[in-house]
Amino acid sequence: MGFPYAPYDEDGNTVLRHPVHVPIPASVIGVISGTSMDGVDVAHLMTDGEAHIERGPGISHPYSAAQREAIRAAMGDAMAAPDGASRTPLLDEAERAVTEAHCEAIARFIEQTGIAPDLIGWHGQTVAHAPERRFTMQIGDAALMASHFDVPVISDFRTADVLAGGQGAPLVPAYHRALARQAHLAEPVLVINLGGVANVTFIDHDALVAFDTGPASALIDDEMATTGAAFDAEGATAASGTVDEAVLMELMRHRYFAEPAPKSLDRDAFRAFAAGLVGTLGFADRIATLTAFTAESLAAGVRLFARRPQTVIAAGGGTHNRTMMRMIEERLGVPVRTADETGFSSDFMEAEAFAYLAVRSHLGLTYTYPGTTGVAAPHTGGQLSLPPDHREAASAEEAHPPH
Repeated sequence: MGFPYAPYDEDGNTVLRHPVHVPIPASVIGVISGTSMDGVDVAHLMTDGEAHIERGPGISHPYSAAQREAIRAAMGDAMAAPDGASRTPLLDEAERAVTEAHCEAIARFIEQTGIAPDLIGWHGQTVAHAPERRFTMQIGDAALMASHFDVPVISDFRTADVLAGGQGAPLVPAYHRALARQAHLAEPVLVINLGGVANVTFIDHDALVAFDTGPASALIDDEMATTGAAFDAEGATAASGTVDEAVLMELMRHRYFAEPAPKSLDRDAFRAFAAGLVGTLGFADRIATLTAFTAESLAAGVRLFARRPQTVIAAGGGTHNRTMMRMIEERLGVPVRTADETGFSSDFMEAEAFAYLAVRSHLGLTYTYPGTTGVAAPHTGGQLSLPPDHREAASAEEAHPPH
């Protein structure tokens, strides 16, 4: 699971910073597959991990059906693991599938762009997230990736925060704030991310608050999968159905919505609960009601903020769902722009964020905060995996430090 140059103590503190030279600003590739599990996003940044951000190109690389199935099959084993130490054949198979797909995506990106990275920031694939047990699991062989590309890889961004008592999510708010400040957006700024789970970042001068509001596309995608479709293209199925407001009210009674923020969700947190409530509806009405559930739970979360946002930006795959975007705007009662319309990237903002966080990790800069994950104090994290040549050089430097 990587060459651990930044192991954690029992409180989630890194006990050794990263002994490898990376030029700053760095050329960084960020790589992520979110909870929607549709595939791999790869993006490039030149960044110093603070205010210097030069955004580059991005690509998406789909998971094959076999890779997606391997990941789904491993999720039950992952949640059953008491501390992430237990490995099963299903988890090993899923890790191989994830590593293969992500390396394919990076290779394709480098071939298409000619970009030579100094560093790779790799989120991996989340298969379990249970911060109440101080446990989160993102799979992927970072050591193999580092060796394959001969580039240092920083991964395992969530564990340190979870071990320190935080939720381990969301992690992207530090990047949201940097983008908002760079673009001089009118504050308060609300950034909505619509992946498998929906989360929000609220930026208001010194205040940075973020949390998962509820499902985004996960429940919808699971229902669409029963028809052989991967997702509700442009929200067409939802648009053809009718929202059952009584069922929606019951969905909003889930205990998660009574919990204080910051808080975070596993992709499947609502699956059984929602299935029991929408199962009697016709298919189109089911999709319409689940889409409204995303919008209503998001609006309920936003109502918790003390000030009304002046700028609202949405990013993530859900921005392509026109019905979802319309419902969100209606239930929020404010105009919502996509990241693309703001000059950012709707599809690659999260991949860019992990490039940004990789540099912050390398420099020992914090990227989780009391207002975003609930951690007691600002925290950093990440684990460095080095290619063999870099590893030998780092070991030699440790054995014979410069005077």
